Amino acid sequence: MAIRKYTASADTTIVNAYQQNLTTRGTGANAGLADIMETFSIYGRITTSSAELSRILIKFPVDDISTDRTNNIIPASGSVSYYLRLFNASHSKTVPVDYTLTILAVSQSWQEGVGLDLEGYQDLTYGNTGANWMSASNTAYWTDISNTVLAGGSYITGGNVAGVVNTEIFTFTQDFTTGLEDVEVNITPLVEQWIAGTYTNYGVGVHLSASYEAFESGSANTVVSRIPGQLALDGDDDTQSVIYNPSGSTRSYYTKRFFARGSQYFFKRPVLEARWNSRVTDDRGDFYLSSALAPAADNLNTIYLYNYVRGRLKDIPALGDDKRIYVSIFSGSTGGFYEGGDGDDVPPSDIPVSGATTADTGSVQILSVDDLGNVNSANLLVVTGGIVSTGIYSASFAMTGATKLMTVYDVWFTGSNTTTSAFDAITQYFTGTLKPLRFTGRQSNRHPVYYLNITNLQEKYRADQSARFNLYVRDKFWSPNIYTKANSTVETTTIVSASYRVYRTLDSYDAVPYGTGSDLHTALSYDVSGNYFDFNMNLLDPGYEYAFKFAFYDEELSSWTEQDQVFKFRVEDYEY
Repeated sequence: MAIRKYTASADTTIVNAYQQNLTTRGTGANAGLADIMETFSIYGRITTSSAELSRILIKFPVDDISTDRTNNIIPASGSVSYYLRLFNASHSKTVPVDYTLTILAVSQSWQEGVGLDLEGYQDLTYGNTGANWMSASNTAYWTDISNTVLAGGSYITGGNVAGVVNTEIFTFTQDFTTGLEDVEVNITPLVEQWIAGTYTNYGVGVHLSASYEAFESGSANTVVSRIPGQLALDGDDDTQSVIYNPSGSTRSYYTKRFFARGSQYFFKRPVLEARWNSRVTDDRGDFYLSSALAPAADNLNTIYLYNYVRGRLKDIPALGDDKRIYVSIFSGSTGGFYEGGDGDDVPPSDIPVSGATTADTGSVQILSVDDLGNVNSANLLVVTGGIVSTGIYSASFAMTGATKLMTVYDVWFTGSNTTTSAFDAITQYFTGTLKPLRFTGRQSNRHPVYYLNITNLQEKYRADQSARFNLYVRDKFWSPNIYTKANSTVETTTIVSASYRVYRTLDSYDAVPYGTGSDLHTALSYDVSGNYFDFNMNLLDPGYEYAFKFAFYDEELSSWTEQDQVFKFRVEDYEY
């Protein structure tokens, strides 16, 4: 499964907007328990040049991410992306259009607080727990690295982290057209800095970009007039709460709201979403011989070895630190594995170490040199493979198959790329079977229509359950005849590019949309048994029915085509 969500551990809204008396600013207000977060800018409401702002603070449990990485639940840096996701909250007030939100890392610790009031700003901290416009907590002002007192939060920018050497500072933005969009921004570099400890995780601030926040031409140092070490109860000094912004806007942007972590709506809570491509592309059931009809990349096949020990994947101990494993390809007996053979299928189960070949063991096959270095020109009989993850190994190679082999065998062994072949290996670990296919031209366009079935789908799942789903695919109009040989295992069609989505059947809400972008986090894996994928039910709100749908990528149309079939299931939360 290639999606993991981390719900916000704290959030609040801080403001310097005027209270309902239009005289006192609500700079001491806190909204840590509100189920809504809000950002806006109001210009010229009280006077012709008055400025009122609202900003959002959110923090995520990065320690949980670090733990999951240590436990190999999410991959290493460089193989995973982290997206900040905030969900629009509809309301009866005006909504700004054509603006940009900025996302910055917060540079000091702050308190969530217990306030609720986002209308009159009456839930003042009065020195108690909770961040507000003037103070990060009940014991500290907002300050920068130089201990200069600030208003509206303290953020990691080029000006206030001078003490951090040779560290990139990231500013993230998202443009809004209608104003009703959700936030979905890739903040991977910042999250990796938190995990590495480059910066302490104090969360992020979300607010209008400087050119959209209210214009303010006053002194840049008005907030410094506060007495260091003494917290104003509610920051009632109007001049101390304004933010110097000579590049700001004289137009109001009111108001953009998002659901907070206390929302009753499961899918609307702010999350940090980890996405990565966990797709396994095992060509054992879709193995093609090299052809002049195909480019080099499509002539390359990747096959896998899964080392299960007592039902669990385990690394092969003798491979050493580099985890290298090697593969040679053999034919079987000449009577059984060529077109027109007599069917005497004998795999090379006892390859002699001496290097001699016999009719029973078949012969080692010559492979093609590739640009990736898996097969080198000095030894065309050995593929250099490697480890994919614990207990899973892969090897990639191209094979010409000039002898028209019907079946070949992959023999995995220990050694090096200078080992002549598996004949000379000290230890042979595994022998697999491959049924080579051939690329052929056509005299008409393809119009594939598929029949799909999840062969192991259950009616319901627990909310804390992870499950693997096996997708059976075949040509919908496949028609066996009296000459078709019956098999206990029905052959499946492998779909190389397939993706899934999950929606709630009650209202067709996309709980997990298709992830067909650069991350491919909803891509299906495939092996000799067909397509499959893993899914964690904790991504779904229990107590509802959901459905899987699938889309296949059509190379000719250069687009994804959603299939007709729907596969329904229910998620239950058992409390006993």
